[in-house]
Amino acid sequence: MELRARVTTSMKEAMKAKEAEKLSTLRLINAAIKDRDIEARAEGRDEGVGDDVVLAIMGKMVKQRHESAKVYEEGGRLELAEKERQEIEIIEEFLPRQLSDDETDAAVTAAIAEVGAESIRDMGKVMGVLKGKYTGQMDFGKVGPMVKGKLG
Repeated sequence: MELRARVTTSMKEAMKAKEAEKLSTLRLINAAIKDRDIEARAEGRDEGVGDDVVLAIMGKMVKQRHESAKVYEEGGRLELAEKERQEIEIIEEFLPRQLSDDETDAAVTAAIAEVGAESIRDMGKVMGVLKGKYTGQMDFGKVGPMVKGKLG
């Protein structure tokens, strides 16, 4: 089942079960997807966004919540940090399993070999391959420096 349909189904289930926190998070996901659909229509694409874009949206949402939770903890607002973590758990239900550090390292090495990258100038090609294959499965903020280290 495509991600969009899974989110909608989960929203309906959360409504029936009266799970307010889960429903709120699912509505945020749905709103973000619809915003991207509107952008796509403005660009002339009528079909809306695909699962790859939905995965990227959710990955960004998780990253934002990790950052917010950290800020809340530093500010002594533990209840708000906990709320962010609960939202992360709900969003991650829809994401594929995250790659381990070893798996990420192997994926980076394979992508470098695939594009024949030899210098830092080839970093964009390597990142393009990784994003095409592993969107939602790795943190590209951490992968960038890893690629740079292997090419530099």
